[in-house]
Amino acid sequence: MPAGAFWKGYLKLSLVTCPVAMQPATSDSGRLRFHTLNRRTGNRVQRQYVDAVTGKRVADEDQARGYPRGEDGHVILEEAELDAVALESTRTIDIEEFVPSGRIGWIWYDRPHFLVPDDRIAEEAFSVIRDAMRSTDTVGIARLVLYRRERAVMLTPRGKGIILWTLRYGDEVRDEAEYFAEAEASKPDGEALKLVSRLIESRTADWDPSLVEDPVQDRLLKLIESKRKGSKRAARAKPEAPAESGKVVSIIDALKRSIAAEKAPSRKR
Repeated sequence: MPAGAFWKGYLKLSLVTCPVAMQPATSDSGRLRFHTLNRRTGNRVQRQYVDAVTGKRVADEDQARGYPRGEDGHVILEEAELDAVALESTRTIDIEEFVPSGRIGWIWYDRPHFLVPDDRIAEEAFSVIRDAMRSTDTVGIARLVLYRRERAVMLTPRGKGIILWTLRYGDEVRDEAEYFAEAEASKPDGEALKLVSRLIESRTADWDPSLVEDPVQDRLLKLIESKRKGSKRAARAKPEAPAESGKVVSIIDALKRSIAAEKAPSRKR
């Protein structure tokens, strides 16, 4: 069991219960973060809230949260009122129902979390629930208080553990029909379809995390290191202009040229 789990509680299915621990599956801790400084002194800058009309600083005890009710007015909510609305976590993931795997569209997925048994005794009950979902090709649906709000969550078996996805609220998901309704459902040219398929085949490879590396962060790290050592900043290389390929008269012509370029030994993957 990894140390430092951010959530601990119980996984429950009817009368079967076992202690579990959960950790977010993603992290932004590796991202570069910068402090805002006073360029003249090198000291860090502090942010303060000021009154938008008077320009005077607002003390912490005078700050309140408000919901706009027009152009000028607000409904002020006190911290005690907000705390009263917030739900207390029951610390139990009670699986209420199951849905065939793949029936929940990707757009509903919010945040992934790793869910594992919290001790050796819990492993048997945990593995029974996990493997039963796998054998029936289903995912579990439950409700859980996370981040001070009740969320619908989806549990899907993954290797020796379970991935718990928080699901988006209904008012967060837009209807794709509003955006795709105007798209024409024209049937593509048969030859063009074959050529694109050949192009896809030539560029198909196994997934590699390097495909989603952040080149800007790598450049920033090199820049920071060079400035730390007192080196001069290297001039940024200008991107090369694309080579002129002449006028393309049809998509078939463009696809044939693309496939020919794929076969060229100079092409880098």
